[in-house]
Amino acid sequence: MKTITQSMVTETIKKRATHTHKGSFGRLLVIGGNAQFGGAIILTSSAAVYSGTGLVTTATHSTNFASLHARLPETMVIDFQNDTELKKLIKTVDGIVIGPGLGEDKLALQVVQAVFQSIQSTQHLIIDGSAIDLVAAHHLSLPDAKIVFTPHEMEWQRLSGIPIAEQTETKNRKAQQKLQATVVLKKYHTEIYTNDTVYQLKLGGPEMATGGMGDILAGMIGGFVVQFSDHEIQAILSATYLHSYIADELGKTQYVTLPHQIINQIPQAMAKFSKRE
Repeated sequence: MKTITQSMVTETIKKRATHTHKGSFGRLLVIGGNAQFGGAIILTSSAAVYSGTGLVTTATHSTNFASLHARLPETMVIDFQNDTELKKLIKTVDGIVIGPGLGEDKLALQVVQAVFQSIQSTQHLIIDGSAIDLVAAHHLSLPDAKIVFTPHEMEWQRLSGIPIAEQTETKNRKAQQKLQATVVLKKYHTEIYTNDTVYQLKLGGPEMATGGMGDILAGMIGGFVVQFSDHEIQAILSATYLHSYIADELGKTQYVTLPHQIINQIPQAMAKFSKRE
């Protein structure tokens, strides 16, 4: 395995050109948050916005609208139950994050299927949380797109069929090759499986063992791949590195690192590692 390093992050995060606008930094659609798990999609959307995405739209259950507007006025909002509007919006974005807090009921399955049917080969698709379990449970065929799965070990067990105790590099690699998608396997020393290489993150610790950590990583990856789309794998590696780097820095003085604290520090960390040319 190759170790993810700070130099990879520095090579990815470029200084912004002076003459740019919001359309220059990617359009991302974030889908999730049923009536019970609205907090998950608020975290994901916030992470995407704070990661510098030019335009973020959140497709969620209507019960989450007020909370989302109050917490994150920078995002636009639509009801993910509106199939027509959802499919129309999919055509206008550079990437999609689907799954955080989505749930696994009939409606959630319909939303995932709508995305899979509508997404194009040029678009990025980050499949997280509930969406991973729906793919596994219903044996859904994957669309032709730039796909990234972000499972924790139990989700990976369900998706790959490999028990947690047997999730070796060799077996994980074979499962990733079968999926033909990048896999960010979240664990102590997270592993990232691409079509060419396996990477390992040497950052992160027990202070990150808090609900919502995966939700913000999905948002960061989504924000990075649409923003730094010329180097997709580097963008995924950089988002993963920065996520744990910020947590480690906060963990120096805190017993627990909360997801929203990481979100607040993303712009500063990106500025620190941006390549000044």
